[in-house]
Amino acid sequence: MPLDALTLARELMRCPSVTPLDAGALDVLQGALEDLGFTCRRMPYHAPGTEPVDNLYARLGSTGINYCYAGHTDVVPTGDRKAWSVDPFAATVDEGWLIGRGASDMKAAIACQVAAVADFLAERGPHFGGSLSFLITGDEEGVSINGTPAMLKTLLQEGERLDLCLVGEPTSVEQVGDMVKIGRRGSLTGEIVVEGVQGHTAYPHLADNPAHRLIELLHILTHEAIDQGNAHFQPSNLQVTSIDIGNPASNVIPREARARFNVRFSSEQSGAGVEAWVRERIQRVGGKVTLTVRVSGESFLTPPGRLSETVAAAVLAATGRRPAFGTTGGTSDARFIKDACPVVELGLQNATAHKVDERVAVADVALLTRIYRQILDRLFPAA
Repeated sequence: MPLDALTLARELMRCPSVTPLDAGALDVLQGALEDLGFTCRRMPYHAPGTEPVDNLYARLGSTGINYCYAGHTDVVPTGDRKAWSVDPFAATVDEGWLIGRGASDMKAAIACQVAAVADFLAERGPHFGGSLSFLITGDEEGVSINGTPAMLKTLLQEGERLDLCLVGEPTSVEQVGDMVKIGRRGSLTGEIVVEGVQGHTAYPHLADNPAHRLIELLHILTHEAIDQGNAHFQPSNLQVTSIDIGNPASNVIPREARARFNVRFSSEQSGAGVEAWVRERIQRVGGKVTLTVRVSGESFLTPPGRLSETVAAAVLAATGRRPAFGTTGGTSDARFIKDACPVVELGLQNATAHKVDERVAVADVALLTRIYRQILDRLFPAA
């Protein structure tokens, strides 16, 4: 019997696997893969100060290239359930739509790959001249510590080799397959604390207003260009996300003013480079200012080559359209995988990811399955 992508997607979506909970999602996936002949290995991790997370690595074959499909079965919270038109974990199919948490991001895409592999193996058998693997984490929407990076560290230390990887994140914009991610921008989050001297607003000469210096600094940070980007990346962009003074009085100059910001940076920069750029402007403004930063991922690019061209050809064959190559959007676990092997991303439409009534078209589930099957045919051509 052929494996139906929609049926498997609904089984996965009915597991309320809100990070860091698994809620049976990996059991569903493992059962489907073991039925196809994969050897499955659960890889739980529990770093200090974090919640334990379970993960799954599955492999079929031991020769040729190892083509890996990477993804995550954890999902974000639903928010106000009363705002949903359906039960977010019922995996409702209504008027041609699959609705529920994880439909777009990204349980349906995982099901598409499993279905594509099942179809491929039904025609070619297990001895097709290569290896297939699944790297599936339960920690992508969370702190991303106990998932993909931990799995990769263990696997590579043990001598496991990944040769090519496709991440099934929802990259499509207007139509399935219209965008393939060949890289991602880096992400740096920073907090600025400006200290001053508290005082009476009637006697400003006896105080030092930190809010004024913070305003000046934020104006500089948001109006000066970090870089101009390049052929594959938009210019690096800084966005202020919070300004806090916490002063309930109208006649008191505050002692402290804070702001948070996030920078999505191009391959023209590194996290350290962006931090240095911010610090130089802090010095320009002067005063007592503390900056703390956290880099959640460096920018990276998989230059167009065998993998991206194979994926593009598969999209063209299935849709009649050639996809664009892009690097926009948020971070993904591709930022870890790029250190192990070439990696690109292709999945369903991202318009409703993380939203109320997250959904994908049922027809798109079938289409993505065909695209994934075309990729397999091109990576492992019949003799």
